[in-house]
Amino acid sequence: MDEIKTTTIEDKKYPKLLKEIKDPPEILYVRGELNPNEQCFAVVGTRMCSPYGKQVALEIAGDLAEAGLIIVSGLAPGIDTFAHTAVVERNKRTIAVLGTGLDEKSIYPQSNLKLAQRILETGGCLISEYPSGTPGSKFTFPQRNRIISGLSSGVLVVEAKQKSGALITAGWARKQGRKIFAVPGPVHSLNSKGPHYLIKNGAKLVENANDILKELNLSLSVSDTDRTVRGENEGENSILEALKEEALYIDKIIEKTKLPASIVASTLTILEIKGKVRNLGRNIYAINRSG
Repeated sequence: MDEIKTTTIEDKKYPKLLKEIKDPPEILYVRGELNPNEQCFAVVGTRMCSPYGKQVALEIAGDLAEAGLIIVSGLAPGIDTFAHTAVVERNKRTIAVLGTGLDEKSIYPQSNLKLAQRILETGGCLISEYPSGTPGSKFTFPQRNRIISGLSSGVLVVEAKQKSGALITAGWARKQGRKIFAVPGPVHSLNSKGPHYLIKNGAKLVENANDILKELNLSLSVSDTDRTVRGENEGENSILEALKEEALYIDKIIEKTKLPASIVASTLTILEIKGKVRNLGRNIYAINRSG
């Protein structure tokens, strides 16, 4: 991994938006390169995300990166991981703000060490206000959330319980005068409580990346021409039709398509190779609309 450098609040490389918040960190520890003037946008959410949340985070973060925004998140398991992943898959720049030191032993979660390396390889950076050797704690993670929002012109919450780190980030964003966005979800899901609370209190409801780009008054936009994903034969189209509205477990796909299990499994593998579907883990599949 890149060496750890320090940037103080007086340095030219210190991010301009972050300087404006009430309590900016005096020193930032950095792996990779900081750009003080780039337009950043935060995508955050729960660690225990649903297939719906994963799919939405991948689509929106990927589309915002394609439109030129630098995606900021916290490298945590769940939504943060999928937001960073969507960006590095496109070889775009993303910033991970950590609540630990940046040395490999301290980085949390350890399962994301490879993702951290990929972030650096695609021109992104890891930043923290904590020196090497600092472990994460109940204090450091909520504190780092003010940096996630402080770097960004807006914050999107994808899925979150009403008491969660993502809602803490949204709270910092409100204090800092940043725009807050939220993705609605199923009304009975606890992961919808946070976004719905934010929407009821003035956050912008988001269905796609263009909802965010318009609100930020950016001329950039993601093409919303026909993004229907089509197959090359009847079996592929049958599976894509079954996945049209939501991600599904493989057994549910078999049930909906009435195709033999072996055909569904082999066709899903082919569709995944073609980039038309993605396995969200545990044999849950979703259409890859940005593929």
